[in-house]
Amino acid sequence: MSKAKKLAKVLGVVALLWLLGSLVFIWWIGAWGILFPSDAYDTIPPQIASDFGEGAAVRVLVFSKTNSFRHTEGIAAAHALFDRIAERRNWAVYHSENSALFDADLLERFDVVVFASASGNFASDEQDLAFQKWLETGGGWIGIHAAGDGSHAAWTWYANTLISGEYLGHILGPQTQQARVVVEARNHPVTRGLPTEFQHEEEWYSWDRGAREAGFDVLLTVDESSYEPWIRGMGQEKDIRMTDHPIVWSRCVGSGRALYSAMGHWGAAYETDYYARLLENAVEWASGNGGEICGPGIAAR
Repeated sequence: MSKAKKLAKVLGVVALLWLLGSLVFIWWIGAWGILFPSDAYDTIPPQIASDFGEGAAVRVLVFSKTNSFRHTEGIAAAHALFDRIAERRNWAVYHSENSALFDADLLERFDVVVFASASGNFASDEQDLAFQKWLETGGGWIGIHAAGDGSHAAWTWYANTLISGEYLGHILGPQTQQARVVVEARNHPVTRGLPTEFQHEEEWYSWDRGAREAGFDVLLTVDESSYEPWIRGMGQEKDIRMTDHPIVWSRCVGSGRALYSAMGHWGAAYETDYYARLLENAVEWASGNGGEICGPGIAAR
């Protein structure tokens, strides 16, 4: 074999290894679903024990199916947090990534559904509608972090009803920054026990319309002067300032209750006292057990 052929063979092996390494890295950071998004959904639900939730104060489904970006660390930490709270509070928690649970009869087995950074188009139209009807007739929903990103645009009702506006992106360069978070709705059941303000490191999201403008009850905001609200990379720079920048909001949806929190990118967020308290309060409130259930202007009251 000539030297030229040997060199070409070596370069081919190096290129193949680089490609494989790149794909492994993309999978490892959770970005596989961005490069190769999926519309796949489940048709056969898991078997839930017949006695699930018997005697429990609240029955919670923690759902984290990801057909787009997967926040592996944050999802694992969210599941662990809800398990810890459940043990202390006598909650029944069921963990799943199976969208076939979005069925009228199966959803009735839960008081609250948590989208723990669930992303992408992960359910069929029929499953979407089953979830919508469940929420509108008295269910409780909590969305965490990626539950509010732009990967849900195909589910029009969800994007228009639970998220404040069109997703503009998250900060980049650096991707996560520490910022000042202000608790606005001091009298809301979800903010009980929280400090007036705190510092939090996050992958801060922005939307083209704020939750206040969209008619939600704004519970927490982030102070944009305390971090750099830009997307920077490849020599480009995009300003994603919102001025009024809500990051936790709630609203009534029919007779149901819904709350979204943009925080939760890193697993460390779920180890903090303030975020663990907020999510615990959110489940109580969404279930109807945590003070006033819902109503216009509850944040102000």
